[in-house]
Amino acid sequence: MPRSVTSRPSRVSRTSRTPRRLALVAPAALGAFVLTVIPAAATSTPAQIATSKTNGVAYLKTLQAADGSYAGSGLSNEWAFSAFAAAGTAVVDVAPGGDATKNARTVYRNLLATPGWPSASPVVTDYQRGTLNAYAAGIDPARVSASRNLIADIYGYWQNAEAGYFGPSANYNGTVFAALALGGAKTQAGGGRVPQALVDKIVARVRANQHNDGGWTYSKAEGNATELAKPGDVDMTGASMAALCVSGVPNTDPDILQAKAFLKGKLVSSSGAFNAMYGINSSSNGWAVSGLNACGINPQTGDFLTLAGKTPIDFLIAQQYNPGGGFKYQPSDTTPSAYSSTDALRAVAGGGFTPAPPTPVTVGAPKWVAQSGFTSGTATKLALTVDDGTGTLKVCSVALTPTGATTDLGTVLAAATSASTPAGCVTAVTPATGTGTITSVNGKANTGSATWKVSVDGSAFAGATRNKVIGVGDTIALRFS
Repeated sequence: MPRSVTSRPSRVSRTSRTPRRLALVAPAALGAFVLTVIPAAATSTPAQIATSKTNGVAYLKTLQAADGSYAGSGLSNEWAFSAFAAAGTAVVDVAPGGDATKNARTVYRNLLATPGWPSASPVVTDYQRGTLNAYAAGIDPARVSASRNLIADIYGYWQNAEAGYFGPSANYNGTVFAALALGGAKTQAGGGRVPQALVDKIVARVRANQHNDGGWTYSKAEGNATELAKPGDVDMTGASMAALCVSGVPNTDPDILQAKAFLKGKLVSSSGAFNAMYGINSSSNGWAVSGLNACGINPQTGDFLTLAGKTPIDFLIAQQYNPGGGFKYQPSDTTPSAYSSTDALRAVAGGGFTPAPPTPVTVGAPKWVAQSGFTSGTATKLALTVDDGTGTLKVCSVALTPTGATTDLGTVLAAATSASTPAGCVTAVTPATGTGTITSVNGKANTGSATWKVSVDGSAFAGATRNKVIGVGDTIALRFS
């Protein structure tokens, strides 16, 4: 999953592949360039895929600790949650020895709510990891607890000087996973929670980082001809494709088609594997297939069924131990890899990077869990965007301490003037008190039919008033239109 700022192979506090480099397969072995008739039928049958899912889920259940946890210090097994969800297993149903009091969802939610999580020096990918896995587990990422709002945590890493980037722009990985987290982690009702203006800014940055060959890498390439001319990376191409598609870009878009062609050019005819930067391995293949899945592109037909009759799904299933269920990192390995198993199972099960949680089978367990209201006196954060209609977008995390179960828009905007990250999200609001209509924000005043409007969690924009009720975890968008 998303790589950290400091280490190329790491993926948001976990390594999903070994750092050693494998010899690249010779270009002559790549079957995608041979111009002959491609077989018409997929080779992995629904029954084979179903067996792979069943055995893969069984293996991932063995990774659960005795206390019910999947996450802790060091490498993070909580990425299993996205694979469980894709395979149709609710995370709340995963419990050691059947002890429902230690189910994986409850234990993970408690961890996310801990004040010291994720660390003393967090990076944006920590919160993206939390968002993606909380969502897959059926935890509303904006309402983890009275104090934890993962969407607001991500908003706090917005780059004012380079709108659309999250975290240092040199680590493009932080921006592509912002798109996956913010676009993929929908509301409980299945709708988008962030405004289109924000989505558009992120999409523009993803497009600008696409290399000349149609792929992407983990680092920034925008505006750098040398970087743009470098080869793309199979992993980040899959992630970037998914980032665009969960943001609403259709799979017929030219940038998606170029990325699809890039992956096609990496296919190894004899196995259906993608020849990745680190050689042929299950994790890279899993990322590429998840990208195709997110874009609604079948990885078993057409361009991804090789001349030898193999597909990327065939390759992944061939790396799985049965009945053990774990997947090898690379074909020569003799033991399964926890992280490759997560990447591979999610892909084989048809998942993108952000699968929605399935309905639990545990009696009485809800599909979603979420904080229902603010706790008076408990500090929290809210996610806020301010769009003045000129193309300038302010994005921030607003810190406030509510005095009741709900608050109002006027209180949130007042807090934003002095306690927003990044700073400067809101500089002035008129009127500064009362309950009436907001007539000016940041010096931009209502005029005629052009007025300030507000949307909450993706709702339709309506007139902005100071007494607009704001609840815990609400994602707030102000727009002048």
